[in-house]
Amino acid sequence: MGMFMNKRKREHCLTFILTSVTISLFVFLIIPLLSSCGGKSGHFRIEGRFRSFNQGEFYIYNPLGVTADIDTIKVADGRFAYEIPLEEKSTFIIVFPNYSEQVVFGEPGAIVSMKGDASHLKEMEITGTDDNKKMTNFRLNANKMTPPEVTEAAEKFVEENPTSPVSLYLVNKYFILTQSPNHAKAYRLLKMMNKENPDDTRTKRLLQQLERLKAAAEGEKLPDFTATDINGKRIDKTLFKGKAGIISAWATWNNDSRNMQRKLKVMEKTYGDRLALVSICLDARKKDCETSNERDSISWSTVCDGNMWQTPLLHTMGMATVPGNIVIDKNGTVVARNLDSQQLEDKIKRMLGK
Repeated sequence: MGMFMNKRKREHCLTFILTSVTISLFVFLIIPLLSSCGGKSGHFRIEGRFRSFNQGEFYIYNPLGVTADIDTIKVADGRFAYEIPLEEKSTFIIVFPNYSEQVVFGEPGAIVSMKGDASHLKEMEITGTDDNKKMTNFRLNANKMTPPEVTEAAEKFVEENPTSPVSLYLVNKYFILTQSPNHAKAYRLLKMMNKENPDDTRTKRLLQQLERLKAAAEGEKLPDFTATDINGKRIDKTLFKGKAGIISAWATWNNDSRNMQRKLKVMEKTYGDRLALVSICLDARKKDCETSNERDSISWSTVCDGNMWQTPLLHTMGMATVPGNIVIDKNGTVVARNLDSQQLEDKIKRMLGK
């Protein structure tokens, strides 16, 4: 982590031969020219300034694996900068100290600017590329809408911009990664996007994910799987034989999911060996997962392979949210998905009694 944290000087993209011009004229001309040159070829840069956030850090990762790790961006005097080699358009997720998330769209050679008040992150402005401008406009307008109106606006945006990476993000956020997903609508929109841009591998990958979601849908049998937990133990679906079970997805950088883990710890003490638990940790570093489990006294099997959203077990279970969970009954049937803490507790109580 931190491998891209140091500021790098922007390459000069224009050389001036100064003859009889004054220093003041030089300054007047060179600053706007340098700003218009963009970033290094084959690199992507994010820079900006936050009010109400003088010192600290936040995290950035790419859900499709462009970055090798969750990286750290340091903030000093309210300013920050981050640069990474990039060969194609990519989507980055920024995780702030309050665990809220923000999407940024990267392009080779582009410089993106972020500005706003850290106490009002929803109003943040992200500019520098057309995709980030479109996303900022959508988000600022969505702040004034009701949830149903936002969903309708997302659908309309996708229909009008089927080849935009913003559309892929909106389909994922509002029709898949939600407590009440609409897989049918997501599938329709993705098929339309795939038709308009058949070479986009990210759209194809999300379509494949939807197929996996069907395999572990409510009412279906839990898919076969094998995995190795952080202690080197091999686990498979026989772990849940004759028991109620919960598979949970979490990460140390997501506060809600860590609270869910603590809730599962209470449930484990209540129900003992009648309840089988498996957790999937999306941390890029196994050590972070181990430290958190030790601190919270989590003893059940946890899978953490450092692949984050590309963890095979996560895909097998069709899980795409953090926190996320699957509830399995004694017959090995999936009976619920992505319940909140109270819903999960109530569900297990009905299945196993007090």
